[in-house]
Amino acid sequence: MTRQTQAAERSADFSEALAQAAVLVIDDEPGMRHFLQRTLASRCKTVEIAADTDQAAELLAAGHFDVVILDNVMNGRRGVDWLAAQRASGFFPPAILITAYADLETVIQALQAGASDFLLKPFRSNQILNALARCLDRIRLERENHVLRHELRANSDHIFLRDRLIGESAAIRAVRDMIGRVAPLPSSVLLTGQSGTGKEIAARMIHALSPRAEKPFVPVNCAAIPADMMETELFGHMKGAFTGAHQSREGLFQHSRGGTLFLDEIGELPLAVQAKLLRVLEDRRIRPLGSEREVPVDVRLVFATNADLEKAVAEGRFRADLLYRINVLSIHMPPLSARGDDVQDLATLFMTKLSQQLGMPPVPVTPEVRAGFAAYSWPGNVRELRNIIERALILGRFATEGAPSAAAAPSAAAPETLADVERRAILAALAACDGDREAAAARLGISRKTIDRRLADWNG
Repeated sequence: MTRQTQAAERSADFSEALAQAAVLVIDDEPGMRHFLQRTLASRCKTVEIAADTDQAAELLAAGHFDVVILDNVMNGRRGVDWLAAQRASGFFPPAILITAYADLETVIQALQAGASDFLLKPFRSNQILNALARCLDRIRLERENHVLRHELRANSDHIFLRDRLIGESAAIRAVRDMIGRVAPLPSSVLLTGQSGTGKEIAARMIHALSPRAEKPFVPVNCAAIPADMMETELFGHMKGAFTGAHQSREGLFQHSRGGTLFLDEIGELPLAVQAKLLRVLEDRRIRPLGSEREVPVDVRLVFATNADLEKAVAEGRFRADLLYRINVLSIHMPPLSARGDDVQDLATLFMTKLSQQLGMPPVPVTPEVRAGFAAYSWPGNVRELRNIIERALILGRFATEGAPSAAAAPSAAAPETLADVERRAILAALAACDGDREAAAARLGISRKTIDRRLADWNG
């Protein structure tokens, strides 16, 4: 690769990063303001100019900025002092400090105040552009790393189907058609359906088909986060906001900025956090824990639940006003038992992909096994099918004990209710996991709380 080619690629990456950036310039010198506006206006998405910190505060309160370029000496007030005060009162965008008077002490103070970079006047246009690019790249990497760590902790089960809904049944085609209609819209979406029906896959499709596709998709399982940590996970916190908060940290709302935040099992959200979420939906602003200042957020919200939210409202476990706000557009995910031959297509896909992942030869899916798949009621839906295929690969055969078969299907003479199917699935999972409720919940793709509540109901 020639030097010219490398330079051209760096320039393309450089231009793409700047083109999406919103920048605030704070400088009391008209000449410097004019120079920076002329340099940045044609390259950045938004450039706002402030002659002093009062104007800057008004602009910051009104909108979001990716980077702030701040003069250090303005009308007798030091920019580094103002920056330190802003960071102490709430989240503040990364800042590049510019000054005509630099010494080691000033540099140290700038870093302590949280400045991301430091430029000495006079500087050329390429120097400020390079500083901006470095700053934006650092922000991108930090957010991507946080989102990736969060996804790894979530242990998503959608390795193979994460971007598409497999099948040609009328039920799944109707879902795909509805996703195609709602994806380009900015409205929130509520996905309903049993556990394991593919609600996260549908959420990923909505994101992939939306104008936000190039921005982050952040999935959050509300049932998997302890209630006392939910607020700081979603909204972030300031240093010292609570015991153990040794540094400020952005929440998942901020890490999904510009993209899609997927809140799964929304019915498990604590009431106090529901109130804060309602405010976000109304104002599009969040207040991190311990912050004196609200932060604007640009994010699309997709919700999912396997619970009856109207019943939860009647029981006082879910806010009625929040339900009205999230239920703007609703998509119901059909159970696998209602998708006809889709189960056969999914079984073939899982067998191919899992055998490659595990490094094991595929197990023949015989006509007898396929007949059993067709007759089975699939209480665990697609997730249960995947687990059965994986177990067959590990054992080298489809196990007869506990395998789906015509005998496992509901009898026409004695039809099962949904409650019967749920009870049988939970008790079978508990038996297979030697009574371990946590493992049984993971096996079925439901929360531990759900199993606890059902056992309490059944035991009176």
